[in-house]
Amino acid sequence: MKPGEEYDDEYPVPGLAEPVEILVDDHGVPHLYARSEDDLFRAQGFQAARDRLFQLDLWRRRGLGRLSEVFGERFVARDRAARLFLYRGDMDAEWSAYGPGTERVARAFTDGINAYVELCEQRPELLPAEFRELGYRPARWEPRDVAVIRSHGLFGNVEQEVARARTLRDFGPEVEELRRVREPWRRLRVPDGLDLSLIPDDVLADYRRATAPVDFTDDSPSSPHTRPEGSNNWVIGAQRTATGRPLLANDPHRAITVPSLRYLVHLSAPGLDAIGAGEPVLPGLSIGHNGHVAFGVTIFAIDQEDLYVYETRPGAPDEYRYAGRWEPMRVVRETIDVAGGEPVDVELRFTRHGPVVHTDPDRHTAFAVRAAWLEPGTAPYLGSLEWLRARTADAFVDALDRWGTPGENVVYATPDGTIGWRPAGRVPLRRGWDGTLPVPGDGRYEWSGHVAPDRLPSVRNPPEGWFASANEMNLPADFPHDRCPVAFDWDHRFRYDRIAEVLREATAVTVADCVRLQGDTVNLAAGRVLGAALDGYEPGAQVAGVVGLLRAWDGDETVDSAAAAFYEVWSRRHLRPALLRHALSALVAPDRVPEAMRRLLADEVVGVDVRTDIALLEALRRDDRSTLDVLLTRSLREARRETADLLGDDDPARWRWGALHHAAPAHPLAGRLGRHRGRLPRRERGGSGDTVMSTGYDRHFAQDEGASFRIVVDVGGWDNSRAMNSPGQSGRPGAAHWDDLYPDWSEDRSFPLHYSRKAVEAHTRTRTVLTPVAQAHG
Repeated sequence: MKPGEEYDDEYPVPGLAEPVEILVDDHGVPHLYARSEDDLFRAQGFQAARDRLFQLDLWRRRGLGRLSEVFGERFVARDRAARLFLYRGDMDAEWSAYGPGTERVARAFTDGINAYVELCEQRPELLPAEFRELGYRPARWEPRDVAVIRSHGLFGNVEQEVARARTLRDFGPEVEELRRVREPWRRLRVPDGLDLSLIPDDVLADYRRATAPVDFTDDSPSSPHTRPEGSNNWVIGAQRTATGRPLLANDPHRAITVPSLRYLVHLSAPGLDAIGAGEPVLPGLSIGHNGHVAFGVTIFAIDQEDLYVYETRPGAPDEYRYAGRWEPMRVVRETIDVAGGEPVDVELRFTRHGPVVHTDPDRHTAFAVRAAWLEPGTAPYLGSLEWLRARTADAFVDALDRWGTPGENVVYATPDGTIGWRPAGRVPLRRGWDGTLPVPGDGRYEWSGHVAPDRLPSVRNPPEGWFASANEMNLPADFPHDRCPVAFDWDHRFRYDRIAEVLREATAVTVADCVRLQGDTVNLAAGRVLGAALDGYEPGAQVAGVVGLLRAWDGDETVDSAAAAFYEVWSRRHLRPALLRHALSALVAPDRVPEAMRRLLADEVVGVDVRTDIALLEALRRDDRSTLDVLLTRSLREARRETADLLGDDDPARWRWGALHHAAPAHPLAGRLGRHRGRLPRRERGGSGDTVMSTGYDRHFAQDEGASFRIVVDVGGWDNSRAMNSPGQSGRPGAAHWDDLYPDWSEDRSFPLHYSRKAVEAHTRTRTVLTPVAQAHG
């Protein structure tokens, strides 16, 4: 802090030892300069609350099961479910699992949040609109809140286990195999002692209530709430770049929300100088660089969950059979406060494996979820605090050993030219079973510890000069899946294949090239589908025009593409159902085909994807060409009619994908905020869920997943790095940085991520100083 410095704002913050400067740049990124780490993380909490207080408060209430306190009795069931999935173990073991100093960081961070909450009590004009218009006040935090809340991560695979079990139960293995998504491929084997008929359809209702985002319009737990969420990342070695410095790129694909899930921040204090993004509710950051190492993550699909099925004791349903004896469940009794109503007393049950999510006293059964993410040291993303101080590639990789959840493909790069990849995450060791289906909880199916980190593959300075991941199955061909089952539920590899296609021959790569690749809309999956469907197909007059459109298409799903508009309508809404209907007609009775269809198409988390489409097309082309031709003609004709209706134009030459596919994100309380409605204008979007620029969409073609945050790091030329965080850095409706980045995001642009103090000073828009209370003016 310079003598006589003029500041736009000054706030007293209890607990600060010395003043902290916050310089907010043109794009809303706060750069925090402190003289100690304690002051730095206290300031981070204060600034996060200043920009995102309602988001922070909602996250805490959701995670701790305290929504009913302010939103009423409708959320009681959800609050009870959330409390089932809190970390309830020893806090000393929890804090020590992350490495030294984590509890101290959490305390400073939450003290900073509380300082801003207290300031809002003193100065009500600072309170965000959501609290004023909904008539309640934000709560204070405890340091343990950032550690015990676990339900915000990305996990697998209990949903897939139950989906498979239900399909096997109701339709048999041939129908289940239509999913074609397990890698490496293996036949399912029902675990000894598992009675599939005992698994009810709603067995995961509480799991879904606990892990789903807050939805103020529908709290039904009847189906999975989350879409597949993944990411892209890559590192490029110095020999392939224009500058002779490595490049690192990362674009996490998560739900498109208002405000953004991510929050960019620059944290600078003696011994620490890191910039990038994390979740605003957590101290530190998980994607970015620290001036010595750049790092990025994508989901590495570790199977970290299992559903256990128990026999319970007749007349004593809180006892379950384990190892030949009856073992009591642990019963925890808590009270949920309810706004406008009486408190509700609830009981939470736990077995030795985890929270009990369903009981059926009449059938003498109970079900519990075992999750690696409920063990000490597995609060999602909190482990990244260990990364921030790493100064070498080796030190960074060593820090990954402490990472718990979620499973991540971590790429890294250093200015000396080192690039690498290392999977991180706690892998349960299952001996003699693979985790693809629920298992009896009688003691025969236990985890035998965890896989040692060095048993997982890794890459350092690959000869290709680059490495990429996109949630595909990237374990090597000789990996011992039988002895060390990591996972079998991976995303398809078409996003990765497109990244590889671009990078394989690329030289003199620039930051701009990486930004362009993050916005790439070429759909390689569509090429495979069209090749399998249309090679050798002779269209009739009714569909000749749209077939010609598809055959002339280069697969690029730009907003102006007529072929992309037709392909997406045809492939998702007509071709896939037609292929499944035909396949199911040979496997189940005619009256059961509709239900089997609904089961397989219900949700992309556990349903089919483009891999199934390709497999079924190729089988039909090989075995029954005439049937394929009939199916194609009918589906193309129906899709042509629907596309014309959707676009209000019968002429395919005037169709545009962007006229259908769009983004229009809204604040979760948009309908309840009066004049602060929080709805953003509709913007056309290219791509789809199968492109590098992942833009998955709902039944109205509205984008609901993708990369709201992106980063490209020039490793060593740090000020040349670029980023994006839509719709803006602020979560306060109407603030300067509330939606200022949304137009650029919708056009796939980025902004400079300033790092050096000189660059930051040159682009500072506002200056704030946080002062120790004793030094506060007035």
